[in-house]
Amino acid sequence: MPDPAQDAPEVGSPKESAAGIPAVLSSVRHVGEQAGVMRGLPAMLAVNQKRGFDCPGCAWPDPDKRHTAEFCENGAKAVAEEATRREVGAEFFARNPVGELAERSGYWLGQQGRLIEPVYLPEGGTHYEPISWEAALDLIAEELRGLRSPDGAEFYTSGRTSNEAAFAYQLFARQLGTNNMPDCSNLCHESSGSALTETLGVGKGSVSLEDVYEADLIIVAGQNPGTNHPRMLSALEKAKRSGTRIVTVNPLPEAGMKAFRNPQNARGLVGRGTELTDLFMQVGLGGDLALFSAVNRLLLEADRRGEDVLDHEFVREFTHGFEEFSQTLLKEPEDEFWERTERESGLSRSLIEQLVTMVTGSRNIVVCWAMGLTQHKHSVPTIREVVNFLLLRGNVGRPGAGVCPVRGHSNVQGDRTMGIFERPDESFLDALGAEFGFEPPREHGHDTVNAIRAMGRGEVGVFFAMGGNFVSASPDTEVTEEAMRRVGLTVHVSTKLNRSHVVTGTRALILPALARSDRDVHGDRARWITVEDSMGAVHASHGVLAPLSEHMWSEVDIVRALGRRMFPDGPVDWDAMADYDRIRDHVSRVVPGFEDFNARARRRGGFELPHAPRDDRRFPTATGLANFTVNGSYAPEVPEGRLLLQTLRSHDQYNTTVYGLDDRYRGIRNGRRVVLVNPEDARELGLADGAYTDIVGEWSDGRERRAPHFRVVHYPTARGSAAAYYPETNVLVPLDSTADVSNTPTSKSVVVRFEPSPVRN
Repeated sequence: MPDPAQDAPEVGSPKESAAGIPAVLSSVRHVGEQAGVMRGLPAMLAVNQKRGFDCPGCAWPDPDKRHTAEFCENGAKAVAEEATRREVGAEFFARNPVGELAERSGYWLGQQGRLIEPVYLPEGGTHYEPISWEAALDLIAEELRGLRSPDGAEFYTSGRTSNEAAFAYQLFARQLGTNNMPDCSNLCHESSGSALTETLGVGKGSVSLEDVYEADLIIVAGQNPGTNHPRMLSALEKAKRSGTRIVTVNPLPEAGMKAFRNPQNARGLVGRGTELTDLFMQVGLGGDLALFSAVNRLLLEADRRGEDVLDHEFVREFTHGFEEFSQTLLKEPEDEFWERTERESGLSRSLIEQLVTMVTGSRNIVVCWAMGLTQHKHSVPTIREVVNFLLLRGNVGRPGAGVCPVRGHSNVQGDRTMGIFERPDESFLDALGAEFGFEPPREHGHDTVNAIRAMGRGEVGVFFAMGGNFVSASPDTEVTEEAMRRVGLTVHVSTKLNRSHVVTGTRALILPALARSDRDVHGDRARWITVEDSMGAVHASHGVLAPLSEHMWSEVDIVRALGRRMFPDGPVDWDAMADYDRIRDHVSRVVPGFEDFNARARRRGGFELPHAPRDDRRFPTATGLANFTVNGSYAPEVPEGRLLLQTLRSHDQYNTTVYGLDDRYRGIRNGRRVVLVNPEDARELGLADGAYTDIVGEWSDGRERRAPHFRVVHYPTARGSAAAYYPETNVLVPLDSTADVSNTPTSKSVVVRFEPSPVRN
């Protein structure tokens, strides 16, 4: 197939609702084109079913009662690309030099099909060539043994990796002697984990689906469920019909939060659907901290007037730091406070007061958020302020209330639970060492940003990626690519071709893995895996499709085969891990909450992990209580003539995987190189609708970061902000611009200017 141009899109009006018949038709088309009826239909009937496999897309939890079609449009796209009949093997690589593949778009690379055999790019080579599994694993082992230090290796993990594979993978890295385990969570929800661990003692959400259904008020901040977690819309619809009110806080109006046309019922297919948002607050980029601080101040002022708005019993019995928090927040003179708040949030005082009226009229409140809150310099303070808001009215540890960070990849939370973390708890390392009879490394390792820095300094001999598309997912594309090329050996365990396979170290390996939907058979026994959803529920996943090639290995088998080569004399019995029950038995003795793992995972629907704040109002923090925090204020400095850019997804993509070139809900077709700009900002900057511009990032290091030839689209974004798709605009995100505490790249607050784009023939 040709590589289509992506910089001449057709632009229409944004949609006013999500899903409905267009979503059904899109799902059918993608499954038909990729897998066909005979292969695609069984896969779609098994996805998210209790005896089927977990969707490889988002981590939104499954309801207890499942529909026959328990998937969304983007889930259908994800499964279709896994179930595809297209193959990428030796003949493909013989025809296509790596240098030419590097000129192709990520969309084109992904559309070529499933990787079906191991391939190797030798030093100085121009083409990948076939290599046996034995030779490939021997090569990796040789490189690892030759490192001057175990910290010369980086072990990256994608959020699609199963619990069993993640546990084995972190065990291998720690037996080698390193905690260098960067993962995709470093790029997205690390700020959530950092803030929640400090304030509540558990770095995960505290709500279940039932809590969402029972909430009186749900605030959805910095999140676009209609594209990124479409099945969440069904939960919001159910809540809405039971009387829940919904507030949307976002710089962009999104179709999915306006109205949901549920394809599972007639009202959604032929009617207007369900209107979801009761109050839309078009916050400026990064203005959420100012918003929640203002809400909290208004609640504190009302309490001082004698109004019954705070849960004093909860605050007194279960929290720490209230006096310092309240005194600090009330200290700023009122006029100064509101002048600053309106400037930093982009919202009027009257609108914020309208929200507070809804808050005081609601007993049980859930706050949901995603990367719109987590990818700023001040993300951790922002999320801490969200926790302050919930603590004031006792909205943690009771039904219908709590924190709800909505994570992306379908097992990114499970991977962290299994030990994929560069800064592991001492208790975890103690348990791991006791279980396997070795001393794990104690020194903290590299997260994603620090791994790139280490590679750039030439300190990394082996980069091993368990899934994912590291090059495209990471910030500062040119810097990341330069760093990757300084690595001695890059190894990618993958299902589909992506850009990380064509930006390589001195030598490179691609190892084809089974996907979530593939049957995993060892001998005559079918094996299954487990995953953890965004709300802490663990359940089994059984692949149903025949793999396209016998040369596709499971992620667990790849790790255990490498472990056997590296550590033939123990103490870990890597051969025994061919039986995944043995891995789960190990997990049950190492990871709290997984006792009797094998039996509980076999239950239909799985089991919930314990969550101390939710279950017992017990807070395992440094103080032993839920912590109020003082978070101050923050506003990015944006010089005149510049805008603040956020990177985001189109509707036809999931993370770095691009399924097509449309963004149906925003009215964009046949192209991705667009920049959405508020019409008033555009007029002030001389950016005509339909004009072409280079987007130039500005950062203090003086390095030019340029994303060329983007079509300007006048769009109702918040004033002072712009938006464009990643990974195309990751080139603009400086590696050294990261969130305080979490070190997450600031992909939602990039200062940019615009320069006329040269005319293209």
